[in-house]
Amino acid sequence: MITIKTEREINLMNEAGTLLAATHKEIAKMIKPGITTWEIDQFVEKFLAENGAKPEQKGYRGYKYATCASINDEICHGFPRKKPLKDGDIVTIDMVVNLNGALADSAWTYGVGNIAKENKDLLKVTQECLYKGIEQAVVGNRIGDIGFAIQSYAESLGYSVVRDFTGHGIGPTLHEEPYVPHFGMAGKGLRLREGMVITIEPMINLGSWQSTMDSNGWTARTRDGKNSAQYEHTLAITSNGPKILTMQ
Repeated sequence: MITIKTEREINLMNEAGTLLAATHKEIAKMIKPGITTWEIDQFVEKFLAENGAKPEQKGYRGYKYATCASINDEICHGFPRKKPLKDGDIVTIDMVVNLNGALADSAWTYGVGNIAKENKDLLKVTQECLYKGIEQAVVGNRIGDIGFAIQSYAESLGYSVVRDFTGHGIGPTLHEEPYVPHFGMAGKGLRLREGMVITIEPMINLGSWQSTMDSNGWTARTRDGKNSAQYEHTLAITSNGPKILTMQ
């Protein structure tokens, strides 16, 4: 079922998104060789509590953490851990904020210290893919237009697009219809309507798009061991175009 949000509901989700963006800005200051994703996770939970919010994914289907922390070849849903990040790593921190019942979801990939040029390029292209997709999130377009814009851009530059995980509707629950693949055909799929709130969250790989699941049942990583990056925003479909609710 797709829920159409009112202007009031979108404004409340925007407040949650503003707090989420502020959290990412604080994380950006923390990222350096030697810090652990466990420390980042503990910071996020404390920071959200101090601002009257909570991490929505903690407890979701038994998930134990406030954030997902995916390092290097991990595509998504990596567990925070006490092993220090190293110079040259890339790490994606993904979280969902619940502020007074309103939700916002955003992931961001960070370079740790001095990262290789191929990783810098990967981060740049992945972020560009996010905004290519957002440009297509307008009333009357179709879900396939978003995926086509992302896939065609990424593949034109020699990267691949993860198929096994997608964007989604959000609010009042964490994952709702419609699902938003980051690949597809222009002009195909569900038509976008004013009041929809969705996430667009492309996961782009240096190598092939295929993934494999770790034994923990949560963490997906690239099958070929090459690095993966992800950027994600929550946005509302409005008559004036896409409104990003998690803008930093």
